[in-house]
Amino acid sequence: MAAQSPAGNIEQSAEDMLRGCSQLRPNAARAEYRAWLAARTVGSAVGELIDAARGEDALLRGLAFEALRVVGAPAEPDVRSVADEATLRPYALLWLAEHDGIDPEDAHEVLTRAEATWLWVDTAAAVADHGEAPLLVRHLESAIQPTVPMLLDEVRAVGHPRTVQVLVALAAAHPDPALAKAVRRAAFQVHTGAARRGQVPVSGAYVPKLQMLPSASRAM
Repeated sequence: MAAQSPAGNIEQSAEDMLRGCSQLRPNAARAEYRAWLAARTVGSAVGELIDAARGEDALLRGLAFEALRVVGAPAEPDVRSVADEATLRPYALLWLAEHDGIDPEDAHEVLTRAEATWLWVDTAAAVADHGEAPLLVRHLESAIQPTVPMLLDEVRAVGHPRTVQVLVALAAAHPDPALAKAVRRAAFQVHTGAARRGQVPVSGAYVPKLQMLPSASRAM
């Protein structure tokens, strides 16, 4: 029953509900999503969740699509309709792939390299805003690029609005001074527009492999 929502979010807006669920474990969050959804019509709930996903907070964007997974098939037309919006496209494509029966572990294969890189930056923005420094460092391991210079080159190219902030946070968090310097250089290039003019490429000087970075089990 909606009235039995354990975290008390059923009367909140989608954005506030998602923020309230951000500290819950996955099973508890899904229970909260179900209670919140039960108190609304499908159309209004899906519309609210998509509006929340359009906001500036990348964490809420990811959580909104988790809630849309709980909605399931009734959300499919609305999710499909936003697949051409740059901010939502990677999330929508993954949702649609899973809805079509693709294993979540393989769903990322539907994304282009640029879409996967954009999603990597968006997720890094969520980690930078809401997570801890070690988690941001470990997020490097989820990149599809095999080396840090390749990642930085492609991150600069995708044009995510949070690129500079993400790179600055990553440089501050990473314990390897040489890698941190390369990341700071990339952030400066994006900030000054050098990346768009093709000046001072990141590649060439320091080429660590991503899989060789300090690691721990993923927390996301």
